[in-house]
Amino acid sequence: MMVGKAAKRAIVRVPKSSEAAATRAREPAALVISKRIEEDIVLGRRQLRERLVELDLCEQFQTHRGDVRLALFELEKKGLVERIPNRGALVRGLTPKEVLEIYAVREQLEVMAISIIQFPAAAENIERLEELQRRHTAAIAAGDLLTVFYSNLSFHQVLFGLCGNACLIETIDLLAQKVYGIRSFVNAFPDALERARQDHLDMIKALRGSHRDKLVALTRRHLQPAPESYIKDYERRFGKTGL
Repeated sequence: MMVGKAAKRAIVRVPKSSEAAATRAREPAALVISKRIEEDIVLGRRQLRERLVELDLCEQFQTHRGDVRLALFELEKKGLVERIPNRGALVRGLTPKEVLEIYAVREQLEVMAISIIQFPAAAENIERLEELQRRHTAAIAAGDLLTVFYSNLSFHQVLFGLCGNACLIETIDLLAQKVYGIRSFVNAFPDALERARQDHLDMIKALRGSHRDKLVALTRRHLQPAPESYIKDYERRFGKTGL
């Protein structure tokens, strides 16, 4: 049995890249396909409202329709893909209103998570965040946007995981998934990536110093660039929305 306040603080772990690669090698084909398509959406290789043709995907992944349909079903559950009668599956194109609604809820939930983190944070968790941020920084310098995405994702999973509320953590993850498709709009700008990098460093500093108000402010600010970039691009292509 653990004893003492320090022992009671949550130690949050996420798989290292080598572990993740080994896990993926053992995953069912449908799950591998869904992750590949998800990555293509995140990196902007697949555009919003782009058709996902089953026969093309079968050829690309050298598999049968059953695996492809299961993969598309998983992506639909995540909110990344939508099915339209007589048109098939499309990369889901969120409206600016939907994006603003999702981010409004994300902000409230993420602030809630920060508000219930037990301070002081365990040294092991701070070290894990620093490790992930070093990976994030190196990926930005190398222009490796896929690692930028995954290291950023892991950083926030560890950070919000410190709240210890499993339901809250799951809900934050689910809402983050719904807007994976707009990540490419902010990652295309070096200044936005630099701002995210600096935010992470400031978050670690605030966590180490148990400065909750500063961490809350950084959490709110960190959410702003992605929806702003997406809505600007959306209005450039489809006209002003009046929001």
